[in-house]
Amino acid sequence: MDLTILYRGPLASCDYDCPYCPFAKRRDSREQLRADRAALERFTAWVAEQTGDRISVLFTPWGEGLVRSWYRRAMVELAGLPQVRRVAIQTNLGGRTRWLAEAGAAGREKIALWCTYHPGQTPYERFLGRCEELGALGIRYSVGVVGLDGHLVEARRLRAALPEEVYLWINAAEGVTYTDEEAGRWTEIDPLFPYSRHPHRSAGLPCRTGESVISVDGEGTVRRCHFVRAELGNLYDGSYRAALRPRACPRAVCDCHIGYVHLETLPLYDVFAGGVLERVPAVPPSRLLPLSPVPPAGVPALGD
Repeated sequence: MDLTILYRGPLASCDYDCPYCPFAKRRDSREQLRADRAALERFTAWVAEQTGDRISVLFTPWGEGLVRSWYRRAMVELAGLPQVRRVAIQTNLGGRTRWLAEAGAAGREKIALWCTYHPGQTPYERFLGRCEELGALGIRYSVGVVGLDGHLVEARRLRAALPEEVYLWINAAEGVTYTDEEAGRWTEIDPLFPYSRHPHRSAGLPCRTGESVISVDGEGTVRRCHFVRAELGNLYDGSYRAALRPRACPRAVCDCHIGYVHLETLPLYDVFAGGVLERVPAVPPSRLLPLSPVPPAGVPALGD
């Protein structure tokens, strides 16, 4: 089996105070942290046992995982397994990067980071320095910013400073409607911003989730994705396997990248070939052609 797993354990704490995030400055109790650690260790042990499969993992914690030693350790351990193709995590890159050296050269080829820069939460120079450290270690990574007006100057500054081959993506801010002029400013930074600008129609359309992509929580409950609550079984008793099959999306629209990237009606598996989990395009960002404006719930198409 060739399986991509989006893992989200009970961790819900973060060291940042972003006003657009419901988990800003949230603290987990010691009991909650112990439960999260136990759940992650159980998941890592399960992956280690799947010697007949090919597995890719994206950690999508509600909070910040890399400030916790067990997430850093899990990534190093998973990267050392022959059956693991890629292990990636969404992170604010607020922690140090020296732990990545423990993975060795072969392990670092499998590790990737999906990094979000939050202006006002961390000094610009520190964040950029961490990106430079990732480059020196040979870690694949992308960088992103939430598309709020107050972030535009910093996003432009960051795009100018990052290496040409590093993709800087822009996420449309939740609840924000962009005029074509406003969207155009963000598209100058991220040619793929039109994919994020509007939700995508998904009802009845084929999606890889539930077939080759699954979502797993800390108890091992398997769902097709984070946004569909119907259960497919449990990871640890193997009951989910019988439920894996091609299936259409039951939701009217999909408005999150980690969801709509798997829609078969969008060309994003080609756009991000080899880097779907970490949001790294197959070609350098400078070679990505800007998309035409995409209408709400539309399905955009790439130019030649």
